[in-house]
Amino acid sequence: MIAGQFTNIDLLMVVVILVLLIVLIFASVAEMSLSRMSKPRATSLADKGLKSGKALKRLVHHPERWVNPLLLTVNICQTVQTTLTALVAGHLFGPAGVVIGVVLNVVVFFVLAEAVPKTYAVLYPQRAALLSARPTALLVSFPPLQWVSRGLIKLTNVIVRGKGLESGPFVSEQELLGIVEVAAEDGVVEHEERELIESIIEFGDTIAREVMVPRPDIQVLEHTLTVTQALDVALEEGYSRLPVVNSEDDDVLGLAYTKDLMRTEREGGGARLVSELVRPVHFVPENKPVNRLMREMQAEKFHLALVADEYGAFAGLVTLEDCLEELVGEIVDEHDDEDAEVQRLSDGDYLVDGAMSVGDLNDLLGTSIPDDDWDTVGGFLFGTLEHVPEIGEAIAHDGWRFAAAEVEGRRIRRVKVTIEHDEDLGSGHA
Repeated sequence: MIAGQFTNIDLLMVVVILVLLIVLIFASVAEMSLSRMSKPRATSLADKGLKSGKALKRLVHHPERWVNPLLLTVNICQTVQTTLTALVAGHLFGPAGVVIGVVLNVVVFFVLAEAVPKTYAVLYPQRAALLSARPTALLVSFPPLQWVSRGLIKLTNVIVRGKGLESGPFVSEQELLGIVEVAAEDGVVEHEERELIESIIEFGDTIAREVMVPRPDIQVLEHTLTVTQALDVALEEGYSRLPVVNSEDDDVLGLAYTKDLMRTEREGGGARLVSELVRPVHFVPENKPVNRLMREMQAEKFHLALVADEYGAFAGLVTLEDCLEELVGEIVDEHDDEDAEVQRLSDGDYLVDGAMSVGDLNDLLGTSIPDDDWDTVGGFLFGTLEHVPEIGEAIAHDGWRFAAAEVEGRRIRRVKVTIEHDEDLGSGHA
C-alpha cells in the first residue's frame, strides 16, 4: 500500500477517534470510581444533598444495572477506535502505518484512556463518582445497549452451562456472602434471614476477645466486702453472678452468685466475707473460638467464663448470651444499656460506640480498617494517634474521618464518623 494524502474521510475518522477517546476516558473514570464506592458512603453523600448524590446511590446499590452495559460500551469503543486508527495510519503511512497505529493505541490510548483516568478515580473517588454518576445512569439506560448486554450474557450462560459441576469447592466464603446479599436484594430471603445466615457463616472466625466485656466495664466485688455489701452491689447492678477479686493484685478468686448471697443474708450471715462464698470459675484464653466455647458451655453447663490474656491476667468476661448474640443479634433485657451502638445522624454521619468492633464497622461502612492490633473503633483511633485524643481530634481512613466525640479518662467512649472530602484525603494519619 502506498502512503496517501490526508482526505476528508481521514479527518472524519480522526474526529470519531477523538470522540471515542473522550468516551473511553469517561468510562474508565466511571468504572473505577463506582466500583470503589461503598453503599454506606454513597448513601451518606445522597443524604448530604450533594449534586448527583441520588443517582450515585442508585448505581452503587444496584451495580448489575451499570456494570455490563458500561463494560460493553468500553469494548465497542476500543474495537472501533482501534480499527479506525489502523485505517487512518495505513492510509497515511502505508505499510509502516500498522506499526504506527499499534504504537498510538498502546501509548496514547493506554495512557489517556486507562492509566490517567483510573489513577484520578483512585485518588479522588468521591469527586469522580459524583461527576460520572448522572452520565453513567443516562448511558446505561439506553435500551439498545441494555438489550445487547443482556443477550451477550445469556449467550455466555448457554456456553458455560454445565461445565465443572462434578468437582468443587463451588464457592468461597466471600462468594457465599455475596450470594446471600443478592438473594436478599431480590426478595428471595428476608432481611432477618440474611443477617442470620451471614452471622452463621462468620461465626467460626469469631474469638472470645471479640465478644467479651472488657475488664474496665466489668463490675467486680472486692474480697474484703461482707455478704450484705456484696448483695447491695449485685442488686443495684442487676447481676446474677459477679467476679470476686483480690483488691491488692486484681487476681480473681471466683464467682459470687447472687442467690448464694441472698440465702446467706436471709440465714443471718450478712457479716460474713463474700470470699467465703465464691464458686469456681472457668478461664479461657483470648483467642478461644466462640463456637467451641459455646459448645463447652452447653456440655459442661456453665453460662459465664472469664477471659485471660497471654500473660494470664484478667482481661474480660464472656457469657453464653454474648455468644448467642453473635448469631441472633443484640439481646436486650431490663438491666442492659439500650444506647444504640451506632446512631445515624440526620446529615448522613454516624456516631458509634468506641467499644464497637472494627469488623462490625467495616461491615457497616464497607471500609477495610485493619484489626490485627486492635479490636474496637476506639482502639483503632487511640492506636493510630498513639496518644489519648482530645475531643474533636481525628484521623482519616478509607474516605472517612474518625473523630473522638466523647473521651472518659484514657478511654474513647464515642467516635463520630464523617465522610471525607476528596480534597482532604491524605491529610489524616491512617
